[in-house]
Amino acid sequence: MLKAGRLWALGAMSGTSLDGVDAAMIDTDGEAIYGFGASRYRPYSAGEQAVLAAALGRWPGDDLDAAARVVMQAHIEALSGFDAAQLVGFHGQTLAHEPQGRGTHQLGDGAALAEALGVPVVWNFRSADVRLGGQGAPLAPFFHFACAKYIGADVPVAFLNLGGVGNLTWVDPGARRPEDDGALIAFDTGPANAPINDLMMARRGVPYDEGGRLARGGTVAEGALEMFLDEAYFLKMPPKSLDRDAFADMIGLVGELSDADAAATLTAMSAAGVLRGMEHCPAPPARLLVTGGGRHNPVMMDMLRAALDCEVAPVEDVGLDGDMLEAQAFGYLAVRVARGLPTSCASTTGVRAAVSGGTLSRPGGG
Repeated sequence: MLKAGRLWALGAMSGTSLDGVDAAMIDTDGEAIYGFGASRYRPYSAGEQAVLAAALGRWPGDDLDAAARVVMQAHIEALSGFDAAQLVGFHGQTLAHEPQGRGTHQLGDGAALAEALGVPVVWNFRSADVRLGGQGAPLAPFFHFACAKYIGADVPVAFLNLGGVGNLTWVDPGARRPEDDGALIAFDTGPANAPINDLMMARRGVPYDEGGRLARGGTVAEGALEMFLDEAYFLKMPPKSLDRDAFADMIGLVGELSDADAAATLTAMSAAGVLRGMEHCPAPPARLLVTGGGRHNPVMMDMLRAALDCEVAPVEDVGLDGDMLEAQAFGYLAVRVARGLPTSCASTTGVRAAVSGGTLSRPGGG
């Protein structure tokens, strides 16, 4: 366990959109945020993306050597050269997530990474939560609580991450600790960028709908949208979480549509999942602060603004970095794990009791 006090932690995130590895520094004691530091983005090549995409849905014991090499090499490259880093938070690459089934699987070896970097590494963040009956996701809410304090929020706010999957965190910044009753509620809202990205790759050979341009030229198929919203997931009370491909049949719902209409409909589906999720907030948030790649999609953002009463804004409007927030989150969580502080609780993942999830590996095995 690390001694108390501030330190510079380096967090890494490789999300289900399979675009690359984000690395970012954060100055924290595991409770308050004091500042942010340097960051780096290491994109996956098309070949690396293909290797990782082929590994999605697979579990330990499968042949994952090629995917493991991609994950480790990319992370070593992304995380090297941050000389001030005293601790690293390594999320790994999620391949499969079945919290009520086989568990959760993030590919990557934190012990090997500690050896390569010469810095202690916290990893395997989700498994302990799942073992104790939690969803294992989302894990950023405790960090979002600290962010709300950092930006000086004095009324409830919500953070929306639009990555491969969407997840929502409602925060009451008046609470003292994130695990206190009423401080947080968090859950996955539904698919976000993943189905849109998959459609673009399948039909256009490009990784995403840049600027929402294709969707803006299309018309939403209301029948397909209604079928999507009939999914049982939207009737479940939070906390709840999803695998990247839990809504893979969305592509089938738009299979007969033109490229533009399909992109518009998938974008509307992702926004509609968020709107359904907002109904679970204990009180209306003053702001919905959006992070992740989806905040760059003006069609998605316009759909949210048109349907919600609260302000909808990218996190940059409050001085945060939406490209690096998830990486910063795992730097922050690494410090909490190293100090024995909880990283999830009943209102964020459904775990039976607040739990500190993660494994600390030191260079040399110490």
